[in-house]
Amino acid sequence: MIDVHKISTNCTRNEFVGTAVLDTIGLVISGIDDTLLETMNVGMKYRCLGLFSSRTGAAGQITAIDDAVKATNTEVLSIELPRDTKGWGGHGNYIVLGGTDVSDVRHAVSMALELTNKYAGELYISESGHLEFAYSPRADQALGFAFDIPRGKAFGFVCGSPAAIGFVMADLAVKAADVDIVKYMTPDEGTSHTNEVIVALSGETSAVKTAVMTARAAGLSLLGEMEGEVRGLGESYIK
Repeated sequence: MIDVHKISTNCTRNEFVGTAVLDTIGLVISGIDDTLLETMNVGMKYRCLGLFSSRTGAAGQITAIDDAVKATNTEVLSIELPRDTKGWGGHGNYIVLGGTDVSDVRHAVSMALELTNKYAGELYISESGHLEFAYSPRADQALGFAFDIPRGKAFGFVCGSPAAIGFVMADLAVKAADVDIVKYMTPDEGTSHTNEVIVALSGETSAVKTAVMTARAAGLSLLGEMEGEVRGLGESYIK
């Protein structure tokens, strides 16, 4: 029997890149087995893969991946949002990147881990629910893949649990500024049956930021009326 207490906490495996907040881990496979790659249905172009996975949060990590892919010679192959009971009624995420050079893929994963620590500042939780917000002035591959945001356009993300809070935030966001709803997600539509309403927004940078900040103010007020103290998981970056 393996004594788990003797397992080193300093991982030296080649696959390991690092970890970040929100139970996020980044890994790299330099040469994936061809049979496994074929079953993934992501194409056979890349044998070097980056894996980015968490139990909590979604938009923050996807925004981090979006920035990382912009800066490296890598491509988003798949994004999945698994239902996770640790996610305060919401999702985790599982993202696969591909590249021809393992150093590029490793750099992208490492950069995304660092940026996740920043973007986690817009996740707010309590015993009763959670709120998540995200903003990018220029969407690219990952945000387009996950939320259908046109490349080059500003991106805003508003998510609330319980779902009713998310819906009120969505309504206030689109009333506050001239933005387009690119994606609308509910417990039975577009999510993994999570207790959330989510909207992904696009438009001019100032309008998208105004919409997200309006939703955030309302969401914090509403969630604060429910049981448990609302706490942020970092420093807010949408200002």
